[in-house]
Amino acid sequence: MNARFLLLASAATASISIPAVHAKDVAPAPAPAAATEGAAEQQTRGEVIVVTARRRQETAQEVPLAISVIRGDSIEATGNFNVVKLQQLAPTLQVYTSNPRNTSVNIRGLGVPFGLTSDGFEQGVGIYVDDVYNSRVAAATFDFLDVAQVEVLRGPQGTLYGKNTTAGAINITTNQPTFDFEGRAELTAGNLNYKQAKAAISGPLSDTIAARIAVATTSRRGVYYNSFSNRYINEQDNLGLRGQLLFKPNDDLSITLSGDYSKQDPEGYGTVFVRVGRTQRALNRQYDGLVAAINAANPGRNYAVPSRNPYDRLTDLNSNLNAGNKIGGASLKINWDLGAGKFTSVTAWRFWDWKPENDRDFTGLSIVAKSQNPSQQNQYSQEFRYSQEGEKIDFLVGLFGFKQRIDTQGTESQGADATKWSLAPSTDPNNVYNRDVLNGLTASNIQYLKSTSAALFGQLSWKVTDALTIQPGARVNYDKKSGFYQRTVINGAGNVIASCAPAATLGNAVLTAQCGVYQPQTSAPSDSAWNFTYDFNVNYKVTRDILAYATYAKSFKTLGINQNGLPLDANNRPIENAGTVKPESVNHFEVGLKSQFWGRRATFNLTAFRTDIKNFQATVNNGQFGVLRGYLANAGKVRSQGVEADFKIAPSERFSAYANAAYTDAKYKKFVDAPCPPELSGGSVITNPATQTPAAAGTPGFSRPNCDISGASLPGVSKWAFSFGAEGNLPVTLLDKEGQVYLGVDGNYRSHWNSNASPSIYTNVKGYALTNFRAGFRGEGFDVFGWVRNAFNVNYLELLQVAPGNVGLIAGQPGDPRTWGGTIKFSF
Repeated sequence: MNARFLLLASAATASISIPAVHAKDVAPAPAPAAATEGAAEQQTRGEVIVVTARRRQETAQEVPLAISVIRGDSIEATGNFNVVKLQQLAPTLQVYTSNPRNTSVNIRGLGVPFGLTSDGFEQGVGIYVDDVYNSRVAAATFDFLDVAQVEVLRGPQGTLYGKNTTAGAINITTNQPTFDFEGRAELTAGNLNYKQAKAAISGPLSDTIAARIAVATTSRRGVYYNSFSNRYINEQDNLGLRGQLLFKPNDDLSITLSGDYSKQDPEGYGTVFVRVGRTQRALNRQYDGLVAAINAANPGRNYAVPSRNPYDRLTDLNSNLNAGNKIGGASLKINWDLGAGKFTSVTAWRFWDWKPENDRDFTGLSIVAKSQNPSQQNQYSQEFRYSQEGEKIDFLVGLFGFKQRIDTQGTESQGADATKWSLAPSTDPNNVYNRDVLNGLTASNIQYLKSTSAALFGQLSWKVTDALTIQPGARVNYDKKSGFYQRTVINGAGNVIASCAPAATLGNAVLTAQCGVYQPQTSAPSDSAWNFTYDFNVNYKVTRDILAYATYAKSFKTLGINQNGLPLDANNRPIENAGTVKPESVNHFEVGLKSQFWGRRATFNLTAFRTDIKNFQATVNNGQFGVLRGYLANAGKVRSQGVEADFKIAPSERFSAYANAAYTDAKYKKFVDAPCPPELSGGSVITNPATQTPAAAGTPGFSRPNCDISGASLPGVSKWAFSFGAEGNLPVTLLDKEGQVYLGVDGNYRSHWNSNASPSIYTNVKGYALTNFRAGFRGEGFDVFGWVRNAFNVNYLELLQVAPGNVGLIAGQPGDPRTWGGTIKFSF
């Protein structure tokens, strides 16, 4: 077996930032030898962790960048079955999701704007599966399927990866076909009717062809009970399939054809009532006053939410809920060793079919009766890379091409309670407040996005001495985006509203009221841009086991377009110059120290970073129902800085432990015209600052048109985050089986953070700590263990959302309560 395969084998039994909290399913044995070290030396100096973060195989401690490596069996043992859950192991990773489409994956607080997702911007954190870029983070909500290893790379990665990423990358590697017959199966059952089954089998079809197929299915009852539908919602209902075919005619050439398909079909995703906060609307136009008015207009109704304690996990959502989600694709990967260098080609097609239905008013009232924006997405990518290693010079050059099309068909309708909720009582002779003028008002939209990207990138490593390496990289990128958006509005009588211009609404109180909710609009934003970026890394091997490095990166996030419609001017006309959003300009600085000691039984890595972004792409939200919910705008300047520390220790094969910590200070340095938080919204907007004074927070009166939130923390970011874990084992013979009895613990802590794009006193999420335990017996080819997650049944919130309308309603998603179960694994 050659050196490369020995290194890959060692990767399966090691981890850096997240060490071996769950050993491989074999009996106790010495760690496999590294290709560059003798077996005896390897056993005394610890394990070798191999990564492909820099598009070549190397030990993680030799990579001069901040990286967390989580191997597949550690993911399974800790119950972190997708990227959303992975943040419990990687403190600087933040993942928030209200549904698969509205999923934010950020690193160090950076990546995507916090809030409703728009197709018109790029992801700052790239997600790669076997070198294939996944353009939408909805892929992150699926179960990990036959995963060998996950690498979380922190900081800009544009000079080594196909798609430019400004905040980092998540590099997922699956298990590959083998020419030795092997297989594995796993069954799990737990409370909440949790059932999961996984299986994979691999082996030769001939001397030159091998195949691998894997399947996983997961189901679990939801943790929220909907009293309207009399059933639990937000369940898990996942199915995943992957097949791979490897053609290896000789040791120098391998061609892998891969296909995968994943499906989710839950009734979700809903929220629960969390709290009500005061806004600047008149008191009778805030949540409690509006509910009282609707009850008064409907004698005997007496509406009230089923519980005001979010941890009762009760809701009463009365609109259809659906999150139909299908993702899949195919890829062809060629690796060709040319002797002097290595050539790689990755050709891929991926699709995403999204069929949602939501309750946009977050209540059991019929305000928004229907809200759905199904979309169909297709992407094509081609990447070529050539790398060469020499005594003094290593280099990699790459070409990347990407093409994407997204089609969306949206519908949103007002319900029977909309008029009383959205219109103010009036003595107007037209008396629209009592005429049910909003019931049945419907907005339908069709839209598409075309996105094209091409790039030339490369990186060079100059080994000045045996200890000193200088590593520059560069990227030239071209991006073009074009979109189309058309909204048609029909009133409850079925008549098309052709215009909401002042000339059309003047003197027409009914049309004025309807246009205050939905306005017809057509826009076709388009733009293109070239960008040149670069990075420069210097790393120095202080000793054999201590590496110091410093990096500067000049990066960018490409231009964005407002794909979901444009904000309107005073005459209800689209503001055309808001159609495009400037690229982000990123300056990134990082220094780090990687060290191992005690015969490599202990590892300690330390990183300090600072990232400054100009023209930060932020989501601006409108508080009213029906009008443009969110659009992109440039937010001046943002800064993220902090320190990260990773420590692990494995004094013997009987015990291992880790502790990771991150301090992240992420702020808006300059955002003078941000949307105001709910406590500073909802009143009559100031038009004459000389005579009109803004009301105090949460007090009815005048509201500012926008707010200066410079200096405020970025949403979704905890200043302090920790993760920890440990496992001990003892050799035993049980039922004539030799193996290990083991006990493991892992957990994480996050300090408080804010869940609104403009931080609000009502959306502050308290810090929390979660702890998980597992205990079991494993031996050659089997592992049986029980587990409990959130063992102390901590009440915590995963996300808070401000309901539209500036009525003060805050809805949210409580995290899972204590869950428990057991798992059986077999391998051969």
